[in-house]
Amino acid sequence: MTKYVFVTGGVVSGLGKGITASSLALLLKSRGYKVFMQKFDPYFNVDPGTMNPIQHGEVYVTYDGCETDLDLGHYERFIDEELNYSSNITSGKIYSSVIEKERRGEYLGSTVQMIPHITNEIKNKVFEAGLSSHADIVITEIGGTVGDIESQPFIEALRQIQYEQGKENTFFVHCTLVPLLFGSGELKTKPTQNSVRDLRNMGITPNALVCRVPYPTEEKLRSKLSLFCSVPVENIIDSVDVDNIYQIPINYYNQHIDEIILKQFGLPIKKADLTYWTNLIDTVNNLKGEVRIALVGKYIELHDAYLSVHESLVHAGYVYNKKVEVDWIDSESLEKESTNLDEIFKNVDGILVPGGFGSRGIEGKIKAINYARVHNVPFLGICLGMQLAVIEFARNVCGIKDANSTEFEPTTKNPIIDLMADQKSIINKGGTLRLGNYECEITKGTLAYKDYKQTKILERHRHRYEFNNKYRDVLEEHGMVFSGINKAADLVEIIELPSHKHFIASQFHPEFKSRPTAAHPLFLSFIKASIGNKK
Repeated sequence: MTKYVFVTGGVVSGLGKGITASSLALLLKSRGYKVFMQKFDPYFNVDPGTMNPIQHGEVYVTYDGCETDLDLGHYERFIDEELNYSSNITSGKIYSSVIEKERRGEYLGSTVQMIPHITNEIKNKVFEAGLSSHADIVITEIGGTVGDIESQPFIEALRQIQYEQGKENTFFVHCTLVPLLFGSGELKTKPTQNSVRDLRNMGITPNALVCRVPYPTEEKLRSKLSLFCSVPVENIIDSVDVDNIYQIPINYYNQHIDEIILKQFGLPIKKADLTYWTNLIDTVNNLKGEVRIALVGKYIELHDAYLSVHESLVHAGYVYNKKVEVDWIDSESLEKESTNLDEIFKNVDGILVPGGFGSRGIEGKIKAINYARVHNVPFLGICLGMQLAVIEFARNVCGIKDANSTEFEPTTKNPIIDLMADQKSIINKGGTLRLGNYECEITKGTLAYKDYKQTKILERHRHRYEFNNKYRDVLEEHGMVFSGINKAADLVEIIELPSHKHFIASQFHPEFKSRPTAAHPLFLSFIKASIGNKK
Protein backbone atom coordinates (compact mmCIF):
# COMPACT_ATOMS: atom_id res chain seq x y z
CA MET A 1 0.00 0.00 0.00
CA THR A 2 1.32 3.44 -0.94
CA LYS A 3 2.27 5.73 1.95
CA TYR A 4 1.79 9.51 1.82
CA VAL A 5 3.96 12.37 3.12
CA PHE A 6 2.38 15.84 3.08
CA VAL A 7 4.52 18.97 3.30
CA THR A 8 2.80 22.17 4.41
CA GLY A 9 4.15 25.64 5.16
CA GLY A 10 3.41 28.33 7.70
CA VAL A 11 4.33 31.84 8.85
CA VAL A 12 5.65 33.10 5.49
CA SER A 13 6.12 31.85 1.95
CA GLY A 14 9.54 31.12 0.49
CA LEU A 15 10.75 28.93 3.36
CA GLY A 16 11.86 26.15 1.03
CA LYS A 17 8.96 23.68 1.15
CA GLY A 18 9.88 22.48 -2.32
CA ILE A 19 13.50 21.82 -1.36
CA THR A 20 12.35 20.14 1.87
CA ALA A 21 9.95 17.88 -0.04
CA SER A 22 12.67 17.09 -2.60
CA SER A 23 15.17 16.33 0.15
CA LEU A 24 12.77 13.93 1.88
CA ALA A 25 12.15 12.13 -1.42
CA LEU A 26 15.88 11.90 -2.11
CA LEU A 27 16.57 10.41 1.35
CA LEU A 28 13.77 7.88 1.08
CA LYS A 29 14.90 6.89 -2.40
CA SER A 30 18.47 6.48 -1.11
CA ARG A 31 17.09 3.82 1.26
CA GLY A 32 15.72 1.80 -1.64
CA TYR A 33 12.12 3.01 -1.77
CA LYS A 34 10.35 4.03 -4.97
CA VAL A 35 9.24 7.62 -4.53
CA PHE A 36 7.01 10.01 -6.44
CA MET A 37 6.33 13.72 -5.95
CA GLN A 38 3.33 15.98 -6.34
CA LYS A 39 2.56 19.69 -5.93
CA PHE A 40 -0.81 21.25 -5.13
CA ASP A 41 -1.10 24.90 -6.18
CA PRO A 42 -4.11 26.90 -4.92
CA TYR A 43 -4.37 29.29 -7.89
CA PHE A 44 -7.29 29.01 -10.29
CA ASN A 45 -5.30 28.72 -13.51
CA VAL A 46 -5.71 25.17 -14.83
CA ASP A 47 -1.93 25.11 -15.25
CA PRO A 48 0.87 27.72 -15.39
CA GLY A 49 1.09 27.49 -19.19
CA THR A 50 -0.52 30.88 -19.87
CA MET A 51 0.99 32.73 -16.90
CA ASN A 52 3.50 35.56 -17.32
CA PRO A 53 7.05 34.21 -16.75
CA ILE A 54 8.06 37.48 -15.10
CA GLN A 55 5.31 36.96 -12.52
CA HIS A 56 5.42 33.20 -12.06
CA GLY A 57 8.78 31.98 -13.30
CA GLU A 58 9.39 29.26 -15.85
CA VAL A 59 6.87 26.67 -16.92
CA TYR A 60 8.38 23.22 -16.40
CA VAL A 61 7.25 20.51 -18.82
CA THR A 62 7.06 16.82 -17.88
CA TYR A 63 7.79 14.01 -20.32
CA ASP A 64 4.06 13.44 -20.94
CA GLY A 65 3.47 17.08 -21.86
CA CYS A 66 2.08 18.53 -18.66
CA GLU A 67 2.85 22.24 -18.13
CA THR A 68 3.72 22.60 -14.45
CA ASP A 69 5.10 24.77 -11.68
CA LEU A 70 8.87 25.28 -11.59
CA ASP A 71 9.02 23.35 -8.29
CA LEU A 72 8.66 20.17 -10.34
CA GLY A 73 12.02 20.99 -11.85
CA HIS A 74 13.51 20.96 -8.35
CA TYR A 75 11.81 17.62 -7.72
CA GLU A 76 13.12 15.96 -10.86
CA ARG A 77 16.64 17.35 -10.44
CA PHE A 78 16.87 16.13 -6.85
CA ILE A 79 15.36 12.65 -7.18
CA ASP A 80 16.21 12.00 -10.86
CA GLU A 81 12.76 10.56 -11.55
CA GLU A 82 10.41 11.54 -14.37
CA LEU A 83 7.16 12.96 -13.03
CA ASN A 84 3.84 13.09 -14.91
CA TYR A 85 0.41 14.68 -15.32
CA SER A 86 -0.58 13.80 -11.75
CA SER A 87 2.37 15.71 -10.28
CA ASN A 88 0.97 19.25 -10.51
CA ILE A 89 -2.62 19.87 -9.45
CA THR A 90 -4.15 23.33 -9.26
CA SER A 91 -7.45 24.61 -7.86
CA GLY A 92 -8.31 25.37 -11.48
CA LYS A 93 -7.93 21.70 -12.42
CA ILE A 94 -9.94 20.54 -9.42
CA TYR A 95 -12.86 22.91 -9.96
CA SER A 96 -12.88 22.37 -13.74
CA SER A 97 -13.06 18.61 -13.25
CA VAL A 98 -15.90 18.87 -10.72
CA ILE A 99 -17.91 21.24 -12.94
CA GLU A 100 -17.43 18.96 -15.98
CA LYS A 101 -18.65 15.97 -13.95
CA GLU A 102 -21.67 17.95 -12.76
CA ARG A 103 -22.51 18.89 -16.37
CA ARG A 104 -22.30 15.22 -17.36
CA GLY A 105 -24.71 14.31 -14.56
CA GLU A 106 -22.18 12.18 -12.68
CA TYR A 107 -23.36 13.45 -9.30
CA LEU A 108 -26.88 12.10 -9.89
CA GLY A 109 -28.64 15.35 -9.12
CA SER A 110 -26.79 16.07 -5.86
CA THR A 111 -26.06 19.60 -4.75
CA VAL A 112 -22.38 20.01 -5.58
CA GLN A 113 -20.49 21.35 -2.56
CA MET A 114 -17.02 21.96 -1.22
CA ILE A 115 -17.41 18.87 0.95
CA PRO A 116 -17.56 16.17 -0.27
CA HIS A 117 -17.25 16.93 -4.00
CA ILE A 118 -14.23 19.26 -4.12
CA THR A 119 -12.40 17.44 -1.33
CA ASN A 120 -13.11 14.06 -2.94
CA GLU A 121 -11.63 15.32 -6.21
CA ILE A 122 -8.50 16.44 -4.36
CA LYS A 123 -8.22 13.07 -2.63
CA ASN A 124 -8.62 11.30 -5.97
CA LYS A 125 -5.64 13.26 -7.32
CA VAL A 126 -3.49 12.22 -4.36
CA PHE A 127 -4.36 8.56 -4.81
CA GLU A 128 -3.98 8.82 -8.60
CA ALA A 129 -0.36 9.88 -8.08
CA GLY A 130 0.29 6.69 -6.15
CA LEU A 131 -1.49 4.50 -8.70
CA SER A 132 0.10 6.06 -11.80
CA SER A 133 3.62 5.89 -10.37
CA HIS A 134 3.42 2.57 -8.45
CA ALA A 135 5.44 4.34 -5.78
CA ASP A 136 6.04 3.10 -2.26
CA ILE A 137 5.87 6.65 -0.95
CA VAL A 138 4.31 9.79 -2.49
CA ILE A 139 5.49 13.18 -1.21
CA THR A 140 2.95 15.97 -1.76
CA GLU A 141 3.75 19.65 -1.27
CA ILE A 142 0.87 22.05 -0.57
CA GLY A 143 1.51 25.47 -2.09
CA GLY A 144 1.01 28.66 -0.10
CA THR A 145 0.87 28.91 3.68
CA VAL A 146 -1.54 27.51 6.25
CA GLY A 147 -4.32 30.04 6.77
CA ASP A 148 -4.59 31.09 3.13
CA ILE A 149 -8.25 31.03 2.09
CA GLU A 150 -7.56 29.37 -1.27
CA SER A 151 -5.63 26.42 0.24
CA GLN A 152 -8.24 25.45 2.85
CA PRO A 153 -9.98 22.80 0.67
CA PHE A 154 -6.61 21.06 0.20
CA ILE A 155 -5.91 21.02 3.93
CA GLU A 156 -9.38 19.63 4.62
CA ALA A 157 -8.87 16.90 2.00
CA LEU A 158 -5.58 15.92 3.63
CA ARG A 159 -7.28 15.74 7.03
CA GLN A 160 -9.78 13.32 5.53
CA ILE A 161 -6.98 11.24 3.99
CA GLN A 162 -5.27 10.95 7.38
CA TYR A 163 -8.55 9.90 9.00
CA GLU A 164 -9.38 7.35 6.28
CA GLN A 165 -5.91 5.92 5.66
CA GLY A 166 -4.66 6.00 9.25
CA LYS A 167 -1.59 7.57 10.79
CA GLU A 168 0.48 4.54 9.85
CA ASN A 169 0.04 5.51 6.18
CA THR A 170 0.29 9.31 6.41
CA PHE A 171 2.93 11.72 7.69
CA PHE A 172 2.68 15.52 7.95
CA VAL A 173 5.76 17.74 7.77
CA HIS A 174 5.16 21.40 8.57
CA CYS A 175 7.78 23.94 7.45
CA THR A 176 7.93 27.08 9.58
CA LEU A 177 10.12 30.06 10.39
CA VAL A 178 11.93 30.62 13.69
CA PRO A 179 13.09 34.22 13.20
CA LEU A 180 16.12 35.84 14.80
CA LEU A 181 15.24 39.23 16.24
CA PHE A 182 17.76 41.94 15.52
CA GLY A 183 18.88 43.67 18.70
CA SER A 184 17.98 40.99 21.23
CA GLY A 185 19.65 38.25 19.22
CA GLU A 186 16.88 35.83 20.21
CA LEU A 187 15.26 33.06 18.20
CA LYS A 188 11.48 33.40 18.60
CA THR A 189 9.14 30.39 18.59
CA LYS A 190 5.81 32.20 18.73
CA PRO A 191 5.27 32.39 14.92
CA THR A 192 5.72 28.61 14.73
CA GLN A 193 3.40 28.03 17.68
CA ASN A 194 0.70 30.13 16.02
CA SER A 195 1.16 28.42 12.67
CA VAL A 196 0.84 24.96 14.21
CA ARG A 197 -2.23 26.13 16.13
CA ASP A 198 -3.81 27.21 12.82
CA LEU A 199 -3.07 23.80 11.35
CA ARG A 200 -4.47 22.00 14.40
CA ASN A 201 -7.62 24.12 14.20
CA MET A 202 -8.13 22.53 10.78
CA GLY A 203 -7.81 19.04 12.24
CA ILE A 204 -4.16 18.24 11.51
CA THR A 205 -1.37 17.89 14.05
CA PRO A 206 1.99 17.79 12.27
CA ASN A 207 4.22 14.78 12.85
CA ALA A 208 7.41 16.77 12.30
CA LEU A 209 8.43 20.42 12.18
CA VAL A 210 11.11 21.68 9.80
CA CYS A 211 12.19 25.02 11.22
CA ARG A 212 14.03 27.53 9.04
CA VAL A 213 16.73 28.98 11.28
CA PRO A 214 19.98 30.92 10.75
CA TYR A 215 21.96 28.46 12.90
CA PRO A 216 21.35 25.15 14.79
CA THR A 217 18.89 25.46 17.67
CA GLU A 218 19.50 24.37 21.26
CA GLU A 219 17.65 21.59 23.08
CA LYS A 220 15.82 24.17 25.23
CA LEU A 221 14.20 25.82 22.21
CA ARG A 222 13.21 22.51 20.65
CA SER A 223 11.71 21.35 23.95
CA LYS A 224 9.61 24.51 24.09
CA LEU A 225 8.34 23.92 20.54
CA SER A 226 7.65 20.29 21.43
CA LEU A 227 5.55 21.28 24.43
CA PHE A 228 3.49 23.94 22.67
CA CYS A 229 3.08 22.10 19.35
CA SER A 230 2.65 18.48 20.57
CA VAL A 231 5.51 17.29 18.39
CA PRO A 232 8.26 15.00 19.81
CA VAL A 233 11.58 16.79 20.36
CA GLU A 234 13.41 14.42 18.01
CA ASN A 235 10.88 15.27 15.26
CA ILE A 236 11.80 18.95 15.30
CA ILE A 237 14.29 19.47 12.50
CA ASP A 238 16.60 22.44 11.93
CA SER A 239 16.63 23.80 8.39
CA VAL A 240 19.79 25.86 8.64
CA ASP A 241 20.76 28.44 6.03
CA VAL A 242 23.43 26.95 3.75
CA ASP A 243 25.72 28.17 0.97
CA ASN A 244 25.29 24.93 -0.99
CA ILE A 245 21.68 23.87 -1.58
CA TYR A 246 22.77 20.24 -2.03
CA GLN A 247 23.84 20.18 1.62
CA ILE A 248 20.22 20.38 2.79
CA PRO A 249 19.33 16.66 2.33
CA ILE A 250 22.47 15.70 4.25
CA ASN A 251 21.54 18.08 7.07
CA TYR A 252 18.13 16.38 7.28
CA TYR A 253 19.73 12.94 7.08
CA ASN A 254 21.95 13.79 10.05
CA GLN A 255 18.80 14.63 12.02
CA HIS A 256 17.20 11.28 11.03
CA ILE A 257 13.99 12.65 9.53
CA ASP A 258 13.82 9.85 6.98
CA GLU A 259 14.09 7.25 9.76
CA ILE A 260 11.34 9.02 11.71
CA ILE A 261 9.04 8.81 8.68
CA LEU A 262 9.80 5.15 8.01
CA LYS A 263 9.22 4.23 11.66
CA GLN A 264 5.74 5.77 11.58
CA PHE A 265 5.02 3.90 8.33
CA GLY A 266 6.23 0.64 9.85
CA LEU A 267 8.69 0.19 6.96
CA PRO A 268 12.18 -1.31 7.23
CA ILE A 269 14.96 1.25 7.67
CA LYS A 270 17.29 0.11 4.90
CA LYS A 271 20.84 1.38 4.65
CA ALA A 272 21.06 4.70 2.83
CA ASP A 273 23.44 5.14 -0.11
CA LEU A 274 24.25 8.84 -0.46
CA THR A 275 27.76 8.48 -1.86
CA TYR A 276 26.87 10.09 -5.19
CA TRP A 277 25.26 13.02 -3.38
CA THR A 278 28.18 13.67 -1.03
CA ASN A 279 30.49 13.51 -4.08
CA LEU A 280 28.33 16.19 -5.71
CA ILE A 281 28.60 18.39 -2.62
CA ASP A 282 32.38 17.97 -2.60
CA THR A 283 32.54 18.95 -6.27
CA VAL A 284 30.39 22.05 -5.78
CA ASN A 285 32.42 23.15 -2.75
CA ASN A 286 35.73 22.88 -4.61
CA LEU A 287 35.18 24.44 -8.02
CA LYS A 288 38.27 26.07 -9.53
CA GLY A 289 38.00 28.96 -11.96
CA GLU A 290 34.93 30.16 -13.80
CA VAL A 291 33.34 30.45 -17.24
CA ARG A 292 31.08 33.37 -18.15
CA ILE A 293 27.94 32.90 -20.24
CA ALA A 294 25.69 35.63 -21.66
CA LEU A 295 22.04 34.63 -21.36
CA VAL A 296 20.09 36.90 -23.72
CA GLY A 297 16.43 36.80 -22.72
CA LYS A 298 13.27 38.85 -22.57
CA TYR A 299 12.17 37.90 -19.04
CA ILE A 300 15.42 38.53 -17.18
CA GLU A 301 13.73 40.72 -14.53
CA LEU A 302 12.95 37.40 -12.83
CA HIS A 303 15.81 34.93 -13.11
CA ASP A 304 13.43 32.10 -12.18
CA ALA A 305 11.92 32.54 -15.67
CA TYR A 306 15.03 30.69 -16.88
CA LEU A 307 15.59 28.54 -13.79
CA SER A 308 16.15 25.20 -15.55
CA VAL A 309 18.43 26.80 -18.17
CA HIS A 310 20.56 28.36 -15.44
CA GLU A 311 20.68 25.10 -13.48
CA SER A 312 21.68 23.17 -16.60
CA LEU A 313 24.60 25.54 -17.23
CA VAL A 314 25.70 25.11 -13.63
CA HIS A 315 25.43 21.30 -13.88
CA ALA A 316 27.70 21.29 -16.94
CA GLY A 317 30.17 23.49 -15.09
CA TYR A 318 30.45 20.87 -12.34
CA VAL A 319 31.73 18.31 -14.85
CA TYR A 320 34.61 20.63 -15.79
CA ASN A 321 35.14 21.81 -12.20
CA LYS A 322 34.14 25.36 -13.16
CA LYS A 323 31.78 27.88 -11.62
CA VAL A 324 29.39 29.19 -14.27
CA GLU A 325 28.75 32.92 -14.04
CA VAL A 326 25.75 34.20 -16.00
CA ASP A 327 25.48 37.70 -17.45
CA TRP A 328 21.74 38.39 -17.67
CA ILE A 329 21.19 40.51 -20.79
CA ASP A 330 17.84 42.06 -21.67
CA SER A 331 17.29 41.43 -25.38
CA GLU A 332 15.27 44.64 -25.75
CA SER A 333 18.29 46.66 -24.63
CA LEU A 334 20.26 45.32 -27.61
CA GLU A 335 17.80 46.82 -30.09
CA LYS A 336 18.93 50.39 -29.48
CA GLU A 337 21.17 51.76 -32.22
CA SER A 338 23.52 53.14 -29.59
CA THR A 339 24.15 49.69 -28.09
CA ASN A 340 27.79 48.58 -28.35
CA LEU A 341 27.71 44.79 -28.69
CA ASP A 342 31.49 44.53 -28.45
CA GLU A 343 31.30 46.18 -25.05
CA ILE A 344 28.42 44.00 -23.86
CA PHE A 345 29.95 40.70 -24.95
CA LYS A 346 33.63 41.52 -24.39
CA ASN A 347 33.97 39.39 -21.25
CA VAL A 348 31.70 36.47 -22.11
CA ASP A 349 32.92 33.06 -23.19
CA GLY A 350 29.65 31.84 -24.71
CA ILE A 351 26.21 33.15 -25.72
CA LEU A 352 22.91 31.38 -25.01
CA VAL A 353 19.51 32.45 -26.37
CA PRO A 354 16.65 30.61 -24.60
CA GLY A 355 12.95 30.18 -25.37
CA GLY A 356 10.13 32.67 -25.17
CA PHE A 357 6.95 33.88 -26.86
CA GLY A 358 5.87 37.05 -28.66
CA SER A 359 7.59 39.76 -30.69
CA ARG A 360 9.05 41.86 -27.86
CA GLY A 361 12.85 41.84 -27.81
CA ILE A 362 13.15 39.55 -30.84
CA GLU A 363 15.44 41.76 -32.91
CA GLY A 364 17.77 42.09 -29.91
CA LYS A 365 18.04 38.32 -29.71
CA ILE A 366 18.77 38.14 -33.43
CA LYS A 367 21.56 40.72 -32.99
CA ALA A 368 23.07 38.57 -30.23
CA ILE A 369 22.93 35.48 -32.46
CA ASN A 370 24.52 37.41 -35.31
CA TYR A 371 27.30 38.53 -32.98
CA ALA A 372 27.95 34.94 -31.87
CA ARG A 373 28.03 33.67 -35.47
CA VAL A 374 30.18 36.47 -36.93
CA HIS A 375 32.64 36.61 -34.01
CA ASN A 376 32.86 32.82 -33.66
CA VAL A 377 31.63 32.84 -30.04
CA PRO A 378 30.24 29.47 -28.82
CA PHE A 379 26.47 29.56 -29.18
CA LEU A 380 23.55 27.51 -27.87
CA GLY A 381 19.97 28.28 -28.92
CA ILE A 382 16.89 26.77 -27.30
CA CYS A 383 13.38 26.66 -28.83
CA LEU A 384 12.81 30.29 -29.87
CA GLY A 385 16.61 30.58 -29.85
CA MET A 386 16.77 27.98 -32.63
CA GLN A 387 14.05 29.65 -34.64
CA LEU A 388 15.80 33.01 -34.45
CA ALA A 389 19.16 31.43 -35.34
CA VAL A 390 17.56 30.16 -38.55
CA ILE A 391 15.99 33.56 -39.29
CA GLU A 392 19.32 35.35 -38.69
CA PHE A 393 21.12 32.92 -41.02
CA ALA A 394 18.46 33.30 -43.72
CA ARG A 395 18.65 37.10 -43.58
CA ASN A 396 22.39 37.62 -43.34
CA VAL A 397 23.89 34.60 -45.10
CA CYS A 398 21.25 33.47 -47.58
CA GLY A 399 20.20 37.00 -48.52
CA ILE A 400 16.52 36.57 -47.62
CA LYS A 401 16.36 40.00 -46.01
CA ASP A 402 12.69 39.84 -44.99
CA ALA A 403 12.91 36.34 -43.47
CA ASN A 404 10.71 36.17 -40.41
CA SER A 405 8.28 34.13 -38.32
CA THR A 406 4.52 34.36 -38.69
CA GLU A 407 4.44 34.62 -34.90
CA PHE A 408 5.95 38.11 -35.18
CA GLU A 409 4.85 39.10 -38.71
CA PRO A 410 1.73 37.14 -39.80
CA THR A 411 1.90 38.50 -43.37
CA THR A 412 5.62 37.99 -43.97
CA LYS A 413 6.46 36.90 -47.52
CA ASN A 414 9.23 34.61 -46.30
CA PRO A 415 7.91 32.66 -43.29
CA ILE A 416 11.06 30.78 -42.33
CA ILE A 417 9.19 29.87 -39.13
CA ASP A 418 5.49 29.10 -39.40
CA LEU A 419 2.61 27.51 -37.55
CA MET A 420 2.33 23.75 -37.84
CA ALA A 421 -0.64 22.77 -40.01
CA ASP A 422 -2.50 21.21 -37.07
CA GLN A 423 -2.08 24.42 -35.05
CA LYS A 424 -3.71 26.84 -37.51
CA SER A 425 -7.29 26.10 -36.45
CA ILE A 426 -6.57 26.24 -32.70
CA ILE A 427 -8.06 29.17 -30.80
CA ASN A 428 -7.34 28.37 -27.12
CA LYS A 429 -3.86 29.17 -25.82
CA GLY A 430 -3.66 26.89 -22.78
CA GLY A 431 -2.47 23.31 -23.23
CA THR A 432 -2.48 23.47 -27.04
CA LEU A 433 1.24 23.68 -27.79
CA ARG A 434 3.44 20.83 -28.98
CA LEU A 435 4.25 19.49 -25.52
CA GLY A 436 6.32 16.73 -23.96
CA ASN A 437 8.55 14.01 -25.38
CA TYR A 438 9.07 13.62 -29.12
CA GLU A 439 11.63 11.51 -30.92
CA CYS A 440 14.55 13.03 -32.77
CA GLU A 441 16.83 11.20 -35.20
CA ILE A 442 20.39 12.52 -35.27
CA THR A 443 22.68 12.43 -38.29
CA LYS A 444 26.04 10.75 -37.75
CA GLY A 445 29.14 12.87 -38.17
CA THR A 446 27.49 16.01 -36.76
CA LEU A 447 28.13 17.99 -33.59
CA ALA A 448 24.79 16.74 -32.25
CA TYR A 449 25.91 13.13 -32.75
CA LYS A 450 29.23 13.92 -31.08
CA ASP A 451 27.30 15.29 -28.12
CA TYR A 452 24.69 12.55 -27.77
CA LYS A 453 26.72 9.59 -29.09
CA GLN A 454 23.52 8.02 -30.42
CA THR A 455 21.16 8.48 -33.35
CA LYS A 456 17.78 8.37 -31.58
CA ILE A 457 16.84 10.57 -28.64
CA LEU A 458 13.73 11.70 -26.77
CA GLU A 459 13.46 15.34 -25.74
CA ARG A 460 10.75 17.55 -24.24
CA HIS A 461 9.05 20.31 -26.24
CA ARG A 462 6.97 23.40 -25.61
CA HIS A 463 6.24 25.43 -28.74
CA ARG A 464 3.67 26.17 -31.42
CA TYR A 465 5.78 27.29 -34.38
CA GLU A 466 8.19 25.21 -36.48
CA PHE A 467 10.87 25.60 -39.13
CA ASN A 468 9.33 25.84 -42.60
CA ASN A 469 10.78 22.96 -44.66
CA LYS A 470 10.32 24.94 -47.90
CA TYR A 471 13.51 26.79 -46.97
CA ARG A 472 15.60 23.77 -45.99
CA ASP A 473 17.43 23.41 -49.31
CA VAL A 474 18.54 27.03 -49.57
CA LEU A 475 19.84 27.09 -45.99
CA GLU A 476 21.70 23.82 -46.51
CA GLU A 477 23.29 25.21 -49.70
CA HIS A 478 24.72 28.06 -47.61
CA GLY A 479 26.19 25.79 -44.93
CA MET A 480 23.54 25.15 -42.29
CA VAL A 481 23.19 21.51 -41.22
CA PHE A 482 19.87 20.09 -40.04
CA SER A 483 21.34 17.45 -37.77
CA GLY A 484 18.23 16.41 -35.85
CA ILE A 485 14.86 15.56 -37.42
CA ASN A 486 11.58 14.22 -36.09
CA LYS A 487 10.97 11.67 -38.84
CA ALA A 488 7.31 11.04 -37.99
CA ALA A 489 6.31 14.63 -38.85
CA ASP A 490 9.46 15.67 -40.79
CA LEU A 491 10.13 18.49 -38.33
CA VAL A 492 13.53 20.09 -37.74
CA GLU A 493 14.75 19.53 -34.18
CA ILE A 494 18.45 20.54 -34.27
CA ILE A 495 20.46 22.90 -36.48
CA GLU A 496 24.20 23.60 -36.47
CA LEU A 497 26.95 25.41 -38.38
CA PRO A 498 30.01 23.17 -38.94
CA SER A 499 32.12 26.16 -40.06
CA HIS A 500 31.72 27.72 -36.63
CA LYS A 501 33.68 26.94 -33.46
CA HIS A 502 30.49 25.80 -31.72
CA PHE A 503 27.07 26.80 -33.04
CA ILE A 504 24.11 24.54 -32.28
CA ALA A 505 20.45 25.07 -31.46
CA SER A 506 17.48 22.84 -30.66
CA GLN A 507 13.73 23.21 -31.09
CA PHE A 508 13.25 21.19 -27.89
CA HIS A 509 14.13 22.15 -24.31
CA PRO A 510 17.19 20.18 -23.19
CA GLU A 511 17.21 21.99 -19.82
CA PHE A 512 14.28 19.88 -18.60
CA LYS A 513 16.42 16.72 -18.64
CA SER A 514 19.59 18.02 -17.00
CA ARG A 515 20.49 16.80 -13.51
CA PRO A 516 23.19 17.94 -11.04
CA THR A 517 24.65 14.44 -11.21
CA ALA A 518 24.08 14.02 -14.97
CA ALA A 519 24.48 17.18 -17.03
CA HIS A 520 22.72 17.33 -20.41
CA PRO A 521 24.93 16.63 -23.48
CA LEU A 522 24.11 19.92 -25.26
CA PHE A 523 25.00 21.97 -22.20
CA LEU A 524 28.13 19.89 -21.61
CA SER A 525 29.51 20.56 -25.08
CA PHE A 526 28.50 24.24 -24.93
CA ILE A 527 30.30 24.80 -21.62
CA LYS A 528 33.33 22.85 -22.86
CA ALA A 529 33.53 25.05 -25.96
CA SER A 530 33.03 28.18 -23.85
CA ILE A 531 35.88 27.16 -21.55
CA GLY A 532 38.04 26.70 -24.64
CA ASN A 533 37.04 30.19 -25.74
CA LYS A 534 37.76 31.73 -22.33
CA LYS A 535 39.09 35.26 -22.53
